Amino acid sequence: MLKNKFVSFVLFVAVTFSAPFVGRFATISSKEPWYSSLNKSFLTPPDWIFAPVWTTLYLFMAIAIWHAWHKNKKNFNLVFIYIIHLFFNTTWSIVFFVYHSISVALINLIIVILFIIYLILKYKDLSKLSFYLMIPYLLWSCYALILNLTLLILN
Repeated sequence: MLKNKFVSFVLFVAVTFSAPFVGRFATISSKEPWYSSLNKSFLTPPDWIFAPVWTTLYLFMAIAIWHAWHKNKKNFNLVFIYIIHLFFNTTWSIVFFVYHSISVALINLIIVILFIIYLILKYKDLSKLSFYLMIPYLLWSCYALILNLTLLILN
């Protein structure tokens, strides 16, 4: 049983961290000089903040789905929703940085937030740990929504 939990944890971490890996790989050559030339809000944090924050949030997300998976007798529907959510999470970077579409990225981010809320509501009944681990992700995504919206307005 312990071995299965370890293997499933590693799998959930790998799947979860594939999102930023794909996003980063896709955007690495498209971000600059476009992003630097945008008018940004005074609320925009320095670039170095994003990597540690997102690394922490992705770890929290992986732990949350893993814990909910084991609490929910390995419900594939929940994992399917989680993976769809990761797809939209990943496509935000591509839409924003590769295609430079601030407005479509904003819509994408709203979809991500709706998925986060759905997952939080599902986790609430399954695992308090999973529920609480998703709250920082929701808050950060709402903050990102504000930043995305201000970029749309200012540019």
